Amino acid sequence: MAMVRPFVFQIVGYQNSGKTTLSVGLIQILSKKGLKVATIKHHGHGGRPSVPEGKDSSRHLAAGAEASIVEGDGTLLLQAVQESWKLEQQITLLDTLGPDIILIEGHKRAGYPKIVLVRNKEDEELLSRLDGTLAVLYWETAPEKIPGVPAFWIKSEEAVEHISEIILKEAESHADF
Repeated sequence: MAMVRPFVFQIVGYQNSGKTTLSVGLIQILSKKGLKVATIKHHGHGGRPSVPEGKDSSRHLAAGAEASIVEGDGTLLLQAVQESWKLEQQITLLDTLGPDIILIEGHKRAGYPKIVLVRNKEDEELLSRLDGTLAVLYWETAPEKIPGVPAFWIKSEEAVEHISEIILKEAESHADF
């Protein structure tokens, strides 16, 4: 597939809107198509993500290491601590692994193409505040039509497949020929 590597897109919505479920479904479909998918998950609940305490890598960090990698049987775990991580830094880090696609779950205000999930009428305000919406998944009633932006009922069996096709089409339109 002739894509600029990597193609970056987002899945955004409020808490409990189905972002992770959609992410998992898309990762499965895109991986089955032979694409290498990497993900970034925004931990938007305050505080630092939990790390296994008492393990050697955590002890390294507690002792003052800036970063620690654990590798075994082809699996690599990276822990790195700094004041904050800009999204671009995270993308650059993942880019070194050579993915075809980077799926970002969260980071609503970032400027990448995005799939927006809306649970109810109140969530629809997101649609007017965000740029780059490729598609909308809704729970209750379809939001007001946005020209050129398809909307799918989240419980539709075909919804994830349609979203994957939209992402692939968008990725190919950014191809470096």
